[in-house]
Amino acid sequence: MKEGISAVIITKNEEQNIGRCIDALLPIVDEVIVVDSHSTDKTAKICQTKGIRFFQIDWRGYGATKNFGNQQAKYTYILSVDADEAPDEELQKTILNLKREGLNGIYEVNRFTNYCGKWIKHSGWYPDWKLRLFPNAYYEWDDQVVHEALIAQKTFSSKKLQGHLLHYSYNDENDHRQRADKYSALTAQKLAQQGKKASLFKPYLSALGRFITMFFIKLGFLDGKMGFNIAWISAQSNIFKYKELRRLNREQKSKLK
Repeated sequence: MKEGISAVIITKNEEQNIGRCIDALLPIVDEVIVVDSHSTDKTAKICQTKGIRFFQIDWRGYGATKNFGNQQAKYTYILSVDADEAPDEELQKTILNLKREGLNGIYEVNRFTNYCGKWIKHSGWYPDWKLRLFPNAYYEWDDQVVHEALIAQKTFSSKKLQGHLLHYSYNDENDHRQRADKYSALTAQKLAQQGKKASLFKPYLSALGRFITMFFIKLGFLDGKMGFNIAWISAQSNIFKYKELRRLNREQKSKLK
């Protein structure tokens, strides 16, 4: 492998985001790899006009699909980016300086989320440090159905990078609710596989705790109406998650009879 950085992005119907993401990465990395799971919109066409390496494969799950992309990389370091993210100018400069000085260890970036047109500075969403730049030879993603994590084969010191990874998250409240419920369903599946159970009151107690934490303790009220919407939808999604876990528990129990 050559010294340098391969940016890896996984996509499915990301025509609204992928162009911005690629354009922000091309000046700072040595190659951009997009692994697409058969998008039906213009994602593939946009990628193919950008001069990047583009692959289409069947969906394997978040971790396995990202690992496929990492396996295609020609360079020693992976910069893992979602299609709705893009490094700002300061982070771009920081990464270019790193390349000149020599990459060593692992690096965290601070994700800054734009929610329905507003940059969110509280609500537990900021600061939001994520390990995204790492040596390909020693890291891979696990196979969890949601909230995949990196597995390290060697311990490295971690450094925080200056700048922000801009996250253009949700276009409107309906988009937020739909995707929050999607991830909640996947999380419930993950919890059920781990043997976790939920009591009758767990959905509501968890939702209340989530709202109080995000809106009051994490100062979501300082984000105004958007802070309230974030806390409210997150609470509603917690209700859905634990109700779904209870349903899966009942389903598992019935299969044992």
